[in-house]
Amino acid sequence: RAGVADPLLIWLDAHGDFNDWQTTPSRFLGGMPLAMLVGIGEQRMMQAVGCQPLRESQVLLVDGRDLDVGERALIENSGIGFVRDVSALLSMSWGSRPIYIHFDTDIVNPNAMPAASYLAEGGPMPAEIAAVFSHLAKNTNIVCASMTCWNPKMAGAEKSADVCLDLFNILLGA
Repeated sequence: RAGVADPLLIWLDAHGDFNDWQTTPSRFLGGMPLAMLVGIGEQRMMQAVGCQPLRESQVLLVDGRDLDVGERALIENSGIGFVRDVSALLSMSWGSRPIYIHFDTDIVNPNAMPAASYLAEGGPMPAEIAAVFSHLAKNTNIVCASMTCWNPKMAGAEKSADVCLDLFNILLGA
């Protein structure tokens, strides 16, 4: 965050990744990174790399259709933005503010992207996400993007790879 004026992290994910040790039913560290990034819960990794937490107002969770009960309460009592419909991003504006985008591929509807390790029923289809990514690529100041991967050992891995890479290329303006 050093040297970057008021960045925004847009976290697109079927899950909230907003658990801490008190709310997680699974004790899975992979369900905690967004909470960690705003200084909630486990902080050893953040401290180890010298990372300062983002202000909650600098984070927008998009979709989050599969939340644990305690995680939902943490989100509702936090200051992060929470948008359930990915298409809502089409009407939002952030000017020249630097945008960091995290694309967790399990946000894609499992009918179109079946090889995700943590499938969540429902979700947007690739065309809907493509429209949003195209809009973001053309109208925002994306300075960083990350993507989780599909599971290459699951049925539908090739289809999932094509969908995810196509979407990521749109986001990157390729």
